[in-house]
Amino acid sequence: MIEYLNQLFTNYGFSDNLAVFLSNAITIIMIAMICVIVMFITKRVLLKLLKVYIAKSKNKWDDIFLKNKVFERITSILPAIIIHESAVLFPEAEIWIKRIAFSYIVLAILIALYRIIDSIDDIYRQHNISKVRPIKGYLQVVKIFLSIAAAIIVVSALMDRSPIILLSGLGAATAVIMLIFQNSILGLVASVQLATNNMVQIGDWIEMPSHGVDGDVIEITLHTVKVQNWDKTIVTIPPNALISGSFKNWKGMHQAGGRRIKRCIYIDVSSIRFCDEEMLSKLEKIHYLKAYIEERTAEIERYNKEMGVDPTSTVNGRRMTNVGTFRAYIQNYLDNHPSINHSMITMVRQLQPGEHGLPIEVYAFTNTTRWVDYERIQSDIFDHILAVVPEFDLKIFQSPTGNDISKIQMHSVNSV
Repeated sequence: MIEYLNQLFTNYGFSDNLAVFLSNAITIIMIAMICVIVMFITKRVLLKLLKVYIAKSKNKWDDIFLKNKVFERITSILPAIIIHESAVLFPEAEIWIKRIAFSYIVLAILIALYRIIDSIDDIYRQHNISKVRPIKGYLQVVKIFLSIAAAIIVVSALMDRSPIILLSGLGAATAVIMLIFQNSILGLVASVQLATNNMVQIGDWIEMPSHGVDGDVIEITLHTVKVQNWDKTIVTIPPNALISGSFKNWKGMHQAGGRRIKRCIYIDVSSIRFCDEEMLSKLEKIHYLKAYIEERTAEIERYNKEMGVDPTSTVNGRRMTNVGTFRAYIQNYLDNHPSINHSMITMVRQLQPGEHGLPIEVYAFTNTTRWVDYERIQSDIFDHILAVVPEFDLKIFQSPTGNDISKIQMHSVNSV
């Protein structure tokens, strides 16, 4: 074809160099046009027909293949095949055209295989067994081996050497390569493990006290994981430190949509007592306690009557206490609080008494994970709880201050 065009231009009086240039340029343009036409027909016609067929198909796997653009990656090989077969038209550059086109075909096939592997993982994850036995790590290993194989094939094609020769040389240099790229290999393995196990992602809040880390992940590279702490300092740690060490990832909190409140107030044990009629009458006026006191009183009276309890002693039978009623009030208060996540656990419990009194712990979750809002909600709740403690004839325990000691000394002096 090129010879025909060259002869045609020569007959029209063109110089030999110009004739060669024009014939080569026209041939290249024609090959490019053929590639464009083939890609247009493939994408605009064949792929559209394939999408229509897949949309009507009952199978789910073909939808995933279409979503991951597997078929588009496969069709991208066609222009390279056309160029490879057209290399005979350019005898002087035929060898290099075929080598480069073949290398592109290998890389295109590699990318298509990547998409197929990703699709296999997506299909597998639709089954319940994927939660017990994930295969993403194994597929990552397959990708690595395919990448190494493709690299060897491309290099051997460009150098016109047998892949066996490259493999033998690579085997002899393995020890030296591992020594030189030790950190890179460790970083690569750690990065694969982090990605495979979904341990950390950009934007995650992680906490690792051993490395001074407490903030958001802003960058993940082969050799470093960059974290911006809450004090705006930036800490960089190697990826393998996250694999070999232990760290806390707060991502689950953000995904759940609630942040935990877990805080105690300490009740002075000397202020705990049974509720008498006067106290119950006063507490019954509290909106969150009215129904509780009525139900609890009826239950206790029924039990004591069935058991034949002597009511003359407060020790006999069952009775309500001010601290128990206080816990019930906090529980009802939290159950009706608009800033508490009611789809998650809400609990008010009594912990083991100690030297600081009786701990009453609030265990609940806010309906927001934003730090500022969380602290405001938590503070508002405990402001209210601390303010209502005297209504139950209870006292908050706190260690004596200098002012308390001064009052005791003044009282002692006045007594003398």
